Amino acid sequence: MKKALFSVFALLIIGSMILSACGPAATEAPAATEEPAAPPPAATEEPVMTEEPVDMTIPQTAAVASDPVTNYAVSTTELPNLDPALAEDSVTIQYVENLFVQLTNYDIVTSEVVPEAATSWENSEDGLTWTFQLRNDIPWVKYDGAGNVVQEADADGHARYVTAFDFEYSLKRACDPNLGSYYSGVIAPQIVGCSEVFNSEDPDNIDPALFDAIGVTAVDAETLEINLAFPASFFLSMTPMWTMSATPQWAIEEYGAEWVDAGNIVTSGRYVLESWDKGVSRSALRNPLMPADLAGSGNIDRVEVSVVPDTNTQYALWLNNEVENTGIPSEELDAHLAEFGDETIQVADLAVFYISFRMTKPPFDNVHVRRAFSAAFDRETYINEVRQGQGLVMTHFAPPGIFGAPPIDEIGIGFDPDFARAEMEAAGYPNCEGFPQVTLLGYSGASTLAWIEFAQANWSEVLGCSADLIQVEQQQFSDLLATTDASVPDEEAPHMWTLGWGPDYADENNWVGDVLNCEQLTRQKRECNEIDDLIVEAREESDPNRRIELYAQIEEMFFGPEGEVPFFPIFVRIAFVGSHSWYDYTPALFGGDQWYNDSIDAEAQAAARGE
Repeated sequence: MKKALFSVFALLIIGSMILSACGPAATEAPAATEEPAAPPPAATEEPVMTEEPVDMTIPQTAAVASDPVTNYAVSTTELPNLDPALAEDSVTIQYVENLFVQLTNYDIVTSEVVPEAATSWENSEDGLTWTFQLRNDIPWVKYDGAGNVVQEADADGHARYVTAFDFEYSLKRACDPNLGSYYSGVIAPQIVGCSEVFNSEDPDNIDPALFDAIGVTAVDAETLEINLAFPASFFLSMTPMWTMSATPQWAIEEYGAEWVDAGNIVTSGRYVLESWDKGVSRSALRNPLMPADLAGSGNIDRVEVSVVPDTNTQYALWLNNEVENTGIPSEELDAHLAEFGDETIQVADLAVFYISFRMTKPPFDNVHVRRAFSAAFDRETYINEVRQGQGLVMTHFAPPGIFGAPPIDEIGIGFDPDFARAEMEAAGYPNCEGFPQVTLLGYSGASTLAWIEFAQANWSEVLGCSADLIQVEQQQFSDLLATTDASVPDEEAPHMWTLGWGPDYADENNWVGDVLNCEQLTRQKRECNEIDDLIVEAREESDPNRRIELYAQIEEMFFGPEGEVPFFPIFVRIAFVGSHSWYDYTPALFGGDQWYNDSIDAEAQAAARGE
């Protein structure tokens, strides 16, 4: 078989071993080759130059591949944005991963933090100061629309390269509340002074001195210093995040919000944006000016993505060899596995999906109602019958493979009809009598609708709430995020909505801390209480065993029988994906998929496409 079917449980176990050991997993030695590796060259007094050195003061230009190896892809959703500071969905994050450089990166196989813009780093003895040494040869580039990648020049005509000053600007910009960045709230608590700016009571009149006091300093062009508000043991695992990307201050100041549009955008990654026809398609080209040791091991020169919301249409394109990967419609899954077992992979991306409540909007301001709706959902049957086994039951939030996550079967309410009915009675709605009509908003797609309809049937059978009491609406993912934002008044917000959360970094703080801490202006509009005190204690605790104990307590207080239940987790996603035999790629657990490490057998692809 050209592609092995991934062992999902092995993947989760490996992830758990990597993270709990706080270091790289052991790997097998490479297989022996027919010829031994060449010996290292003899030492010389002077370095041997293999090619003419590049004058780094002169902007470079290079042509993109004239006959590019192309990854033809489909996406169910539009690309909401390309600003690294504003990225909060998997579609945008994947583009940021490939268009921009971050301080560090995740090894695609081991999930170990490895160098990217930073070549090395060290932490002070008190754990409060991280110092990163940066390389000086990553160019800022733009696609000229005529087949060339052109390096940016400054006002004096000198070539622009990524520097520590670009990272300082980017991180301080991310702390600005006027930017409207969700992930600013994720990084703010860790960095000295960032929270003071981000939580300013008067965002329109922030004292410039507060920005200067943010604990990010470019000591020089190749040295970045980040001062932490507390010795966050997980901070290094955050440094590959898209919010940690360098961004081009001069382009942002020139174009404003339009700096990310095709023709304007200046990037620093392995790919450049070629085109972006919003709602229709987008494409990216390999950056020939990227330093060779950062360029990646893959051979894909071009990524062409068509927006195709319908899974059945996507699948038809895949069957016709027009795209490399596809989701598989549920009604086609059994037949697909029988016919294309050697062109199918199983991806466990650690994304946990749930139905969320607006906790300030009646009747879900009543904790007994929230518990009842959670306990009335039969997760196991949903996964086995509706998702056809593509998932694991979740009754708490953080999945296996994340440091601090409780064992998967020890915390949470789970399916308990008797408990659900008792809670509805405690809320004053026995057998759903007197219960008002409520709204449930899902993101677009047939699979989400199937999920919602299953929930309606459960709530009708267990609680007595007929389906007509649950008014259903679907929206594009980006629209759903806007509709459920904490700033939306309760009367305009839905009562419930579907959502999922995937890992940004490998720590439980990324789950209960970054999603449910009341300081995050949660979509649920949680009020602060003792749980939030424990969240702060857990993220600042240096003893890993104590942190694990605290996170188990926090998860129980959120999702146990006496819990708040701001939302109810349902499953961690394990999806079958149709993937043609000529396409070799490894899905990423953290951040976006790394196109630059993917490869395509262009000859086999062309033959299948009839070219």
